Amino acid sequence: MKRTLRFRKILAMLLCAAAALLCLTALGANAAEPLTVGVPEDRCPVFYRDAETGDPVGIGVDLMRAAAENAGYSAAFRFIEEATLKEALDNPAYDVVMPFGSAIASASGHATVVSENLLQTPFTLVTTEKGELPPLNRLRVGMLRSLGGGAETVRQLYPGIEISMFETMPECVKALRAGQVDALLHNSYVWSYVLQKPSYSDLAVQPAAMFSMDFRAGTLDTPEGRERIARLDGGIALLTDTRRQAVILDHTSQRLYAYDLSDYLYEYGAFLVLGILLFAAVIVIFVLRLRAYRLRQEEKLRHLLEHDPLTGALSLNGFRKRVEELLRAHPDIPYLLSYSNIRNFKYINDSLGMAAGDELLCFWAARSAELLSEAEAIGRFEGDHVAVLRRIGGDEQMLRDERDIVDPLRSYFTDRGKEKRIQVCSGVYVLTPEDYRQINVDHMLDLARVAEKRVREENRDGYEFYNPNQWERGQRVTDIVSHLSAALRSGEIQVWYQPQVNFDTGEVTGAEALCRWNHAKLGWLRPDEFVPTLEETGLIYELDRFIWDRVCQDLRRWNEAGRRRTVSVNLSRCDLREDRNIPGEFYELIRTYGLTADQLRIEITETAYVEDAELLIRTTVKLREFGFQVEMDDFGSGYSSLHMLKEVPVDRIKLDLHFLTGTGDPERGRIIVSHMIQMVDSLGMKLIAEGVENAAQAKFLQSRGCSEMQGFFFHKPMPAREFEQMDGTLPIPGAGR
Repeated sequence: MKRTLRFRKILAMLLCAAAALLCLTALGANAAEPLTVGVPEDRCPVFYRDAETGDPVGIGVDLMRAAAENAGYSAAFRFIEEATLKEALDNPAYDVVMPFGSAIASASGHATVVSENLLQTPFTLVTTEKGELPPLNRLRVGMLRSLGGGAETVRQLYPGIEISMFETMPECVKALRAGQVDALLHNSYVWSYVLQKPSYSDLAVQPAAMFSMDFRAGTLDTPEGRERIARLDGGIALLTDTRRQAVILDHTSQRLYAYDLSDYLYEYGAFLVLGILLFAAVIVIFVLRLRAYRLRQEEKLRHLLEHDPLTGALSLNGFRKRVEELLRAHPDIPYLLSYSNIRNFKYINDSLGMAAGDELLCFWAARSAELLSEAEAIGRFEGDHVAVLRRIGGDEQMLRDERDIVDPLRSYFTDRGKEKRIQVCSGVYVLTPEDYRQINVDHMLDLARVAEKRVREENRDGYEFYNPNQWERGQRVTDIVSHLSAALRSGEIQVWYQPQVNFDTGEVTGAEALCRWNHAKLGWLRPDEFVPTLEETGLIYELDRFIWDRVCQDLRRWNEAGRRRTVSVNLSRCDLREDRNIPGEFYELIRTYGLTADQLRIEITETAYVEDAELLIRTTVKLREFGFQVEMDDFGSGYSSLHMLKEVPVDRIKLDLHFLTGTGDPERGRIIVSHMIQMVDSLGMKLIAEGVENAAQAKFLQSRGCSEMQGFFFHKPMPAREFEQMDGTLPIPGAGR
């Protein structure tokens, strides 16, 4: 009996132990294995960060968590830190990474294995407007760089597609709007979130271009990886379509998109800007009104100071200021300044009354102002004294002013039935170039007063010039300047040529292009008159360009006739400015007329190098780079600078014979010229002497080694037709050795 009882106790203990072991085995079997899943963050609502916890959530998270639980895993989700899923595959911190459309190689080149499909992900194209798109295999598509794995799958599906990768969605949209890509590609769930952004309202989904891609988890192709994926496949197989649809609906039905500052600005920016503008407008209007009021007060004060309250003409201070402004603004306009008064004006006031005198002055000022332009001025000071700054218009203008202003002024009272004829005394001062450089209005008025006083003291009516010679010159300057354009068109200005010869052989080696002007009114003008005038008024460039073009036309004609010539043309110091590409102009000329650069020599005066050495050197260097020969003209004319001769890269020196023809000791002059010739030769430059007038000069130059010459001894300048008929040599008395 005791033995039976002991056996039962032992059996009970064994049964308890077996039961405990079974329980422990069951508990071990039911304990879930951890699984770390790496997911991207920028794909709401598929993957996104929970606003409260910061943990990964979304359609993909919920589906993978359910599949993992079915497979006996406890899934923990982490946002990948790598730029792409391919790079994340190489990170051992993740057990699996998702999503993938198919198996792809990792960033380091390792093969991968992917799970069964969790769900079919619809991919859609988005464009800036609805319309027909080319087939997918001919599209230029933009995608996020984090979709690198998906991009490979798309390329496999559509081999001809061109995919551009971008870091962020704003960069994708910018490229789409700029026309760099035809469309953007992403899954439809993400588009449902992204297109809630107000500033993307111009984007449109292309439903006809929709296609599906698988949604799988992947890891490196290792035994552990294959075992892990196999278990997940079992869990995925247990997911029902109902469960999938419930998860998708749960996340897509939520209003997940949250406005940021840019969205509010886009949505309500117009109202905000309008409010700011309205506020700013109120401030601006207030400030402008305050400023306008202050300016009106200042203008009133300035007007009182600068204008005569009776006639509205300028006061002395206002006239002085206005004349200074005009002379600085128009240094090329020839002006005269007149100073006038009415003889015995005091007796007019005494006999006819102050009101009559005031009416006369107002009539005078108003009549004068009607005929003046914006570039002229009138002032009234000291009772009946009136000054006018008038541009020179010649004798015709003086007669018109006499007829339209002075004569009505003289007969002002007689025309109104009063026996009182007015006498006007005027002095006229013609401004000189010095007046433009050193503006002194008071001095000009004083000189005009001197001429006016002369008229008054001679008890006569009319006007007198302070400087009649300057008046004549001013008229002549006006005739030259105002007629230049017409002269260029009409053929009054012609290009003549003066031959350049080799005194040793008598051969014509070239010519210098010179200008001759047969003025329609003034007749033949000397170059030393109109050239300086055009330089002073800034018009020499117009003349020089005409000469350059005409010379190139002649050279082309001579080339076509089989007479190849070389011509030197002048480049004025006034032609050279920073805003002009003179070398480029010459190059364009020879290109247009089919010439070679060696047919055109560019002469630049020595004084030009002294005035602006840096600009001249740059111009000279560029001309020589184009193949032109550059000559320093007038060397030895009195402004010689040996330093400039050292710095300037010229090809030929034109020697001025001032030292042989000027005053002083002729022997010293010959010594200077001899050494200048030797110096130029030592520097490796060519030399030509200009202004040779007799055989003695030519023989002397020849004896010193200078054979190239130009001057009246050989030939005077001649028209182009006469020059082109010359043969290659000139009969020169005493030529040769």
